[in-house]
Amino acid sequence: MARQCDPKGVRTIGVITKIDIMDRGTDARRTLLGREVPLRLGYVGVKNRAQEDIQNQIPVAAAIEKEQLFFSAHPVYSTFPPGYLGIGTLVAKLTRILFTHIRHNLPAIMAEIRAKAKETQDDLKELGPPMPSGDQEKLHLLWNMATDVV
Repeated sequence: MARQCDPKGVRTIGVITKIDIMDRGTDARRTLLGREVPLRLGYVGVKNRAQEDIQNQIPVAAAIEKEQLFFSAHPVYSTFPPGYLGIGTLVAKLTRILFTHIRHNLPAIMAEIRAKAKETQDDLKELGPPMPSGDQEKLHLLWNMATDVV
């Protein structure tokens, strides 16, 4: 599905979930390193909370600690450099991408807002002065309108 929307792999982040329940003797090393399907934004492997952890209401902080322990004790993943594993890595990567996207697109959004605001101000000017808000001013306006008709 990602290849349909992002054929060159420049906007897609690969997230390998449930990495802890892979078959014994297998690992996601080649995928995480981008050797199978290269993605410009790379991959992150995460260990999801088990259903038992959710049912036992294990706090997210404890689940993150379990994830860190899993990766630090795993024979393959413990040798990985930083930036490939864990929910903290995924959060940091997504945050960095979001801020970059905002920084890149905010000037255009602000210019569009300014243009729409000016267009609205011009439309308001074309409609004439605003209606009075106080009772005395409204009465004065009605009086002027009535005398203009006569």
